[in-house]
This record gives sequence, C-alpha cells and structure tokens, in this order.
Amino acid sequence: MKFFENSTIFNYTWEQVAQGFWKRYPNPDSKHVLSEDTISREIKSGKLLSKRLLSKTNNIPNWAKRFIHTSYVYILEESIVDVKNKVLVTYTRNLGFTKVMSVTEKVVYKQSEENPHKTEVLRYAWIDSQVRGFSRAICAFGYERFKKNSQKMVGGFNYVLQNMFPHQNSIPNVHMTVTTAHKLKDAAKNASELAKSKAAPIYASLHPNQS
Repeated sequence: MKFFENSTIFNYTWEQVAQGFWKRYPNPDSKHVLSEDTISREIKSGKLLSKRLLSKTNNIPNWAKRFIHTSYVYILEESIVDVKNKVLVTYTRNLGFTKVMSVTEKVVYKQSEENPHKTEVLRYAWIDSQVRGFSRAICAFGYERFKKNSQKMVGGFNYVLQNMFPHQNSIPNVHMTVTTAHKLKDAAKNASELAKSKAAPIYASLHPNQS
C-alpha cells in the first residue's frame, strides 16, 4: 500500500471554499470528471451530510489493459459540512476495479489558524492493489498518477474560486448558519468504512451483468 499526503492553502475564506466545493466541476483541469449525481443529503446534528456518485475517465497505460478493459470508473464521494466549526471533510473511493487498484481519499478543508481569511486543505490518500505479483508496481503507478492529479485538482478548484469571487480584495464578513447549510448544493454521509459497505451494492446495481 502507498500513502499520499499534502496540504494546500487557498487564499479564500472557508465559507467561500465551502460554496465553491459544490461547483468545482467542470473546470479546465478536471475534464476527466464526466458527471455528478446526488444519492442522498440530509442535515443531522447541525451538519450537512451528503453522498454523491461521480463518473470519471483516465487514460490507461498499455501494461494495465490486461487488468482493466475500460477507462470509465464510478467514484463514491461522501462529505460532512460542519458550519459551526468551519470544517468540511470528504471521503472518496472508487467502486470499480478495486482489486486492481483501490484509492481511498480523505480531504479536510478548514479555516487557517494563521489567517482566518484563508483555508487550509489537507489531503490524504491510500492506494492499494490485490493483483498478485504486480501490486507493488501498480501502487507505485497509482501514487504518481494521484500526485499529478492532485496538482490539477488544486489548479482547477482555484480557477473555480477565482471566477466565483473575482473581487478578492474585499473579503465579505459571512456568517453561515444551519439554514445556510441547506442551500449548499449537494450531499452525503461520513466515513470510508461506510463507503466500503455501500460500494458493492451501488456498483452492482449500475452494472448488473458484470461480476
């Protein structure tokens, strides 16, 4: 298994980043994201819990075509928006081809402790493979691809924020409440273990003819 970790500072308030999160696709750096569908959403204990299904595509290297026969994959995204503490946490996990390579990601968006007008983003990813004899090479490939894609994610998200908030010199004094959280655009729940338990039936319903 490979472990990836990095951090990013966005020059936007947490409220702005939390709004931009739901509108980060499409953008010029994330053309591989094809669709977004909300599975569920609710507000529980003052937190917005949301679950979404994303479809993505990636170029497949020639050596991987013996294991993977399509470039399309579904991603389960679960998120928790804690307006009171100004924390947004997301958990994502691929639903298809998990034996070849599984990528579980956790991202934490929180208000910067050094500057309340900025947002710190902490990204963690676990990359694993169960292909005997090839797992180490596959994990190494997955790590490098994820590292490259994470840089694109930052660039694409920053592009969206710049378009949403072009007058960044006048930072608004925003106070979000649970009512405001209702207006945040999409939705889902709260842990990678839950993602694992839900992944199989969701994927099976989408592909009833696949084993």
